[in-house]
Amino acid sequence: MGKPDAQTPRERYRSQVRAEIKERAWEQIAAAGVPALSLNAVAKQMGMSGPALYRYFASRDELLTELIRDAYRSLAETFRTATATGTDLAGLAHVLRDWALTDPQRYFLIYGTPVPGYHAPDDITGISAQIMGTLLDACAALTPDAPATPFSTHLAEHRDWAEGHPAPPAALRRALAFWTRLHGALSLELAGHFAGMDLDPALLFAAELDGLLSLGE
Repeated sequence: MGKPDAQTPRERYRSQVRAEIKERAWEQIAAAGVPALSLNAVAKQMGMSGPALYRYFASRDELLTELIRDAYRSLAETFRTATATGTDLAGLAHVLRDWALTDPQRYFLIYGTPVPGYHAPDDITGISAQIMGTLLDACAALTPDAPATPFSTHLAEHRDWAEGHPAPPAALRRALAFWTRLHGALSLELAGHFAGMDLDPALLFAAELDGLLSLGE
């Protein structure tokens, strides 16, 4: 027999309503972007009053935080699952692209233009650091010792973004190159900027990945 549901009927109902609110919020974001997200509009879609909806999310920023937290957790868990099965650095790059293509709006919410006036809480920073940590692990496993360069010397002294990860400067450099260049290619692809260029975004991504894998060789 399975374990009984620990939630009370009231708690289950609250969880269900919060989940529907988030679904409606994603629909708004997909239709008009994050700046258009409105709790009152969500309430109207659900046949609720504004004050009633505020019992579930006290503000637009609280709802936005939950959506961002869900997105980061999704990618962090996707990376963890991939690495648990032995996925290497190249595999993680494809995992990232597949995750982004599955839900572009979710991708842009966390890697697109920052929302004006919004400040994420510390726990979200912690989840994003887990994602970078997984990437740094993969880079450290692949990157051999490399000659010092001005930038690697700079990274050795400016590594707070790595959240204490012990990766050597060469691995830090590779991780930053992956994160910036692959996100650049993905962002352009998802925004439709390759549509009129008569090229295959998947092949472009693969070519960028090949170049990144040869860094330092």
